[in-house]
Amino acid sequence: MYNTLSTHLENRVLTLHLNRPAHLNAFTVEMAHELEAFFRQVGNDDAVGAVVVTGAGRAFCAGMELAREDGQPGNVFGLDETQHPTLEDMHARIDDPAIRDGVRDTGGRVTLAIHDCRKPVIAAINGPAVGIGATMTLAMDFRLASRTARIGFVFGRLGIVPEACSSWFLPRLVGSQTALEWALTADIISAETAQQAGLLRSIHDDTESLLAEAHALAHRIIDGRSPAAIALTRQMMRRNPALPSPLEAHRIESLAMFYSSIGDGREGVAAFLEKRSPRFDSTASALPSFYPWWE
Repeated sequence: MYNTLSTHLENRVLTLHLNRPAHLNAFTVEMAHELEAFFRQVGNDDAVGAVVVTGAGRAFCAGMELAREDGQPGNVFGLDETQHPTLEDMHARIDDPAIRDGVRDTGGRVTLAIHDCRKPVIAAINGPAVGIGATMTLAMDFRLASRTARIGFVFGRLGIVPEACSSWFLPRLVGSQTALEWALTADIISAETAQQAGLLRSIHDDTESLLAEAHALAHRIIDGRSPAAIALTRQMMRRNPALPSPLEAHRIESLAMFYSSIGDGREGVAAFLEKRSPRFDSTASALPSFYPWWE
C-alpha cells in the first residue's frame, strides 16, 4: 500500500513506521504524499483508536532527502520554480493544483493532516529527528523519545526557513524565546534539553521501552473511552486556545457538551451509577453536525 511507510494495527493502536531505514528515513515528496493521505484516511477508520509514529531502524527521520529521487536537477523540495506565487495566491488559490503541488510546503501539508486528524497521535522518536523529522512531530499530541534521540531545527544551515507550520506549533510548545533560539542557532538538541523545554513528555533508555510506553499511553487514552469525545476534545484543546475570548470557547464547548451528553454521555452516566464499565458506541467518523466548527 505504501512505498515509504509501514503500518501495524494491534488492539486499536496503529503503529506507523517511517520506512526508509537505509536512508535514515529521510523525507521525500513521495513520503509527504503518503503521510498526508494516511492521516486524512485514518481519522475516519473506526478500527483505529490511536496512532503511534516511529522510525524503522536507528533513526526517526533525518530530514529532507537532499538528492532528488530521480537523480535529475531541480528543486529538491518538489517545488515548481517557474511560478511566482503571492500571498493573495496562498489565500485565494491554496487548493488550486498548481499552488498545492508546486508551491505549498509538503511538510506543512502533512502537519495540517495530523492537526485535523480525529485520533490521538503519539510520536515515539527513536533516534535522530532533524528538519522535517523534528517539525512533523510538533503537530502530534505527545512526543516521547529514546535517550539517544537528537532533535534539530537545522533550516538555517541550509539557508531556508522553518516549515511544516512549525512557526505556529513550536512557540506554543516551548515558548517564543526557546523556539527562536533553536531556529536561529540551528543547534542539535539532546533529548534531555528538549524535555526540559517542554517539547518531550518523557525519555526512555531504548527503543523497546520507548515503544512500550507509547503504546501504554495510547491505551490509557482510548480504552474504555468515547471515540467521539476523544475526537472532539482533541480538536477543542488544539484550536480553542487561539480563540479571542473564553466566550468563543464557551460556544463550542456548549455544543460539544450538548451532543456528547445525549450520545455516549448517557451510557457513561448509566455505567457510573451501575458501577460497571461503559459500553460506548460512538465513532470518530460520525461526529455531530456542528463539526468541524472552524469551517
